[in-house]
Amino acid sequence: MTDKTGAVWTLAEQFGGRLKPVSFELLTRGRFLADKLGVPLVSVLIGEAVREEDLEELIQRGADEVLAAEEPRLADFVCETYARILTELILAHKPAVFLAGATSSGRTLMPYTAVKLRTGLTADCTGLDIEEGTGNLLQIRPAIGGNIMATIKTPDRRPQMATVRPRSSRPPEKDPSRRGPIRRIIPEDRLLQSETRVTGYRREETGLINLEEAEVVVAGGRGLKKGENFGIIRELAEALGGAAGASRDAVDRGWISYPHQIGLSGKTVSPKLYIGIGISGAIQHLAGIKTSEVILSVNIDPDAPLHQIADFGIVGDAFAVVPALLKRLRRGGGGKNAADLGQ
Repeated sequence: MTDKTGAVWTLAEQFGGRLKPVSFELLTRGRFLADKLGVPLVSVLIGEAVREEDLEELIQRGADEVLAAEEPRLADFVCETYARILTELILAHKPAVFLAGATSSGRTLMPYTAVKLRTGLTADCTGLDIEEGTGNLLQIRPAIGGNIMATIKTPDRRPQMATVRPRSSRPPEKDPSRRGPIRRIIPEDRLLQSETRVTGYRREETGLINLEEAEVVVAGGRGLKKGENFGIIRELAEALGGAAGASRDAVDRGWISYPHQIGLSGKTVSPKLYIGIGISGAIQHLAGIKTSEVILSVNIDPDAPLHQIADFGIVGDAFAVVPALLKRLRRGGGGKNAADLGQ
């Protein structure tokens, strides 16, 4: 059995017995930290009847061991119950670092658990590292409205706890040759008592494609000059079967609502295709799109920072370029990648 004292732990999330993508994304962060510390990486799951192949995939993507606390009463997320089980496991095994996704569950569970353990928690991290000499976790996140990047440490308490933005890193590649123990744990009944009862789930109907889940994102910025011009962003996004996004500058000007904002103070996206139109490319915005598979930049300024990191750049007026792209798509020659959009 792996010695878990001083290990790095990541929280695997499940719904309906299937693992959520953030479970695998966290393994990228956790593997990097564990290797730097020279300790095991353990993935911890709370739920019920999660498929064996899903648990094996956690090993194949980088975990050295999986701890799965399973019982029918754990099928639905209940913060108090999950926190009791996590607290028990942490006190028993004493990990040095514990990471979770900054999801609705992670943002609820991790603060509650940190209070129970009397330790620190840094929320919504975009970067993580290990401090040389001390082994302290360096927890990096935007502060003061995204205008600075703060590095936070928890030098005197363990575990060091942090939540990480979903989609801020890609899952590790699967390695079918990796092997590791999968320990299924049945929690004691005293840990399962709860006055909360889940009666069902209701999907929020907003009529919008979720930016964070979209395979294509078309975003507009200050170069569009006024809010009325965001119509071409929505039109191109719809033509590509994608979602409309925006820079912080466009949102601050009231041209589009905050749920569309991409960047450190907005959402992190990781689509197959990201198209930035009239977006210069402030560092906060670039941090929110860096894991996109293909980046296409449309800007009249050839020196725009977004051009420098883009896979494809079009130096031109958005009001000429976007209609040309739409015309090509309507001819039936377009597709959901930058190469297909080329003339």
